[in-house]
Amino acid sequence: MPEADEFAGFVIDSTRYDPGADRRIDDRVRRRLDPESFAAAVQMVAQVPPSRRTGKQQTHVWCRRFPGLGDDGQNPGRTGGNVMPDSLNMLIAKLDEILADLEAAVTGRDHDIDAVAPEHRRGARNLVRYTALRGQDVRELQNDLMDLGASSLASPEANVRAKVQAARNVLAALRGDPGPWDLTTIDDDLDAGDEILDRNARNLFGPPRAGRHTRIMVTLPSQAADDPALVADLITAGMDVARINCAHDNPDAWRQMIAHVRDASAAAGREVLVSMDVPGPKLRTGPITDGPAVGRARVRRDEAGHLLAKSSLWLVPADLETPPAPAPATSDARPTLTVQVDPAWLGQRRPEDAIRLRDNRGRRRRFIVAALETGGALAYGSRNAYIADGTLLDSDGRTTRAGGIPPVPRRLLLRPGDRLVLTDDLTPVEPPAPGETARIGCTLAEAVAALRTGQPVLLDDGAIEATVESVASGEATLLITRTKPGGQRLGAEKGINLPETHLPLPALTAEDQSLLPFIAAHADAVAVSFLRSVADIDHVLEALDQIPAPGLGLILKIETGPGFRELPSMLLAAMRRARVGVMIARGDLAVEVGFERLSEVPRQILALCEAAHVPAIWATQVLETLAKTGQPSRAEITDAATAQRADCVMLNKGPYIVEAIRALDDILARMGRVQRKSRTLLRPIHSWADQ
Repeated sequence: MPEADEFAGFVIDSTRYDPGADRRIDDRVRRRLDPESFAAAVQMVAQVPPSRRTGKQQTHVWCRRFPGLGDDGQNPGRTGGNVMPDSLNMLIAKLDEILADLEAAVTGRDHDIDAVAPEHRRGARNLVRYTALRGQDVRELQNDLMDLGASSLASPEANVRAKVQAARNVLAALRGDPGPWDLTTIDDDLDAGDEILDRNARNLFGPPRAGRHTRIMVTLPSQAADDPALVADLITAGMDVARINCAHDNPDAWRQMIAHVRDASAAAGREVLVSMDVPGPKLRTGPITDGPAVGRARVRRDEAGHLLAKSSLWLVPADLETPPAPAPATSDARPTLTVQVDPAWLGQRRPEDAIRLRDNRGRRRRFIVAALETGGALAYGSRNAYIADGTLLDSDGRTTRAGGIPPVPRRLLLRPGDRLVLTDDLTPVEPPAPGETARIGCTLAEAVAALRTGQPVLLDDGAIEATVESVASGEATLLITRTKPGGQRLGAEKGINLPETHLPLPALTAEDQSLLPFIAAHADAVAVSFLRSVADIDHVLEALDQIPAPGLGLILKIETGPGFRELPSMLLAAMRRARVGVMIARGDLAVEVGFERLSEVPRQILALCEAAHVPAIWATQVLETLAKTGQPSRAEITDAATAQRADCVMLNKGPYIVEAIRALDDILARMGRVQRKSRTLLRPIHSWADQ
């Protein structure tokens, strides 16, 4: 028989206990019991219904007391009473304290919780409890709970209170408390969290595709307005939500895109919804004076200098809209240079005609017309050529001038230690002469006025880091602190991030508000960026109420440091609308919070949204290499697998977007069989079956 100070607790995941098997518990309370002692020690068996999450029957068996130990019939112990270690009482007290904190947090936010839509009431309470729990450091408590075989609180998002209460019940049973244990309620509460989230995801994104839980959102390219077949291909490949970025194109194009989505969705026999992003405030660098109007037609050679792909010209008539250049003949080919020429001259060209010119460097070059295609002529050369606007082209003594060649974009070269003046003046700037300080405009004058000495400034998606050295009327002098080795070139229209600067700007610009009636009339949801506070949410909700747009879904794009920090309160405020979700815009968010924190911040947002039972979108650069080149990187496959924990994954446009959708559809279906949010599902691994 065991000694008087020994104790054991077990959870048997089967409908009966085999007395011929010997069991042990982990770590600090590891003990081995013979079958006779174990059977005698079993005092309570609680049978619970099959779990709706796993479908398995579970029997919880608690080893509570060893007979024959103690003279008074009570649980004996080291000092004449309790076999439980003092630490068990301490753990129960800690869980009781946490449970009290959770309810106090709910009481403190009663007014905000009462204001949410009825379908979000349970999620709002759970959100508040989750925020309260995550405000504490419970890592040591988690380790202690795992040692005793209790829930470690590792995945409490579905229902925080039920998860903590379940852990307390285990400890109370180990201590010998008589119960009763309301296990059915706990199981129902945990299941309800998943069910509410699924319902809210369906309301915002539409029904999931057969075989996978996570939806796929795809940004529509401009050509989707004129190519209904492309939209149909996207839906066939697996698109569940079509995204339109209102920073591009115009209402006529958007209307056509939406019509194509509705038609293709009906033809496919499944619902595909439309979400539209308003542009938001444009915090970008100002213009730089143009460089010369010179284009390059380039060859590609191997390491030995052998020609792999010729240079190419796409000759088009100057008086018509320029048709797109044909696709390169090989994957090795450089981009084709489009040149506008006299229509009469172009009409005289035939295959095998030679076109001669002196390029901008004075070098003789020759191109041969290879094909006459709809809208133009394609010609190839065997050398590089720099062709300027006005370059004379000669074929059989007939000449024309090259035109339509865009100017070369100019950029500012910046290195650590350099200074850059950021100004509210949007006059195009010249690159500085040696010894001069570079200058560049900022598209939002309010941002320049809000800068203070010592604040960080991040340029071009964080490629350039700087600190405000001094401020003056209408401008601020920045000290460049980090670039890539050798320096970084900064161009016009590049993003500016001010992670520690308070910008006195509304979340919705005047342009955004003017677009809301169109979006409410044609789309299913609107995505709003630059959200930083509850006041921003109030501003958006008020604007939507004025349309009115009661059924329009609202997606909060979280892309700033303040937006991440204030997300619990912002989300609670947004839940006043029935259809609400969150987009994790990892691009700007990484710049704002630092790339080092990108490993944890998106996961924290996912967990918070799950606790609120609000669906989340995993966005930015998912399978981007595949969509652009047709070949994925290994890292982005892993990233796409992680994205399965979200309720929706966003893909951006690219020439291989259909292939990217198919790949993501397969990845999400596979991962859905082994992962549910942060919970790992242990399906059998058939590859190991014979090991």
